[in-house]
Amino acid sequence: MDDKEHEMVMLLQKLNVSKPVAKALACLLSTERITSREVEMMSRLRQPEVSIAMNYLKENNWVDVEEIKKEQGKGRPIKVYSLIVPMNEIIETIESKVLAENKILLENIEKLKSLS
Repeated sequence: MDDKEHEMVMLLQKLNVSKPVAKALACLLSTERITSREVEMMSRLRQPEVSIAMNYLKENNWVDVEEIKKEQGKGRPIKVYSLIVPMNEIIETIESKVLAENKILLENIEKLKSLS
């Protein structure tokens, strides 16, 4: 990961995006298609962290997952991920979530003021 990707990860984390999800997003932005193993190597995340992050991204309909059977031997298929939503839409979703959370916090502060 380069400096731009590291900065993106840090900013996403400041917006309460988990570190694995932030790193996975940065990896996905660097290429059109990426395997879970490549995400592990680029992000220095462990395999379970990559799986959790990719499941989160899949649940939000931000990534597409393709399973490719290995040509030789046995084992699980290789998962290949691609971002299917533009990053600006993902950022807008995060922004909406942050604004909604802050609105609730402000409402609670106002309730406290009225009680005191």
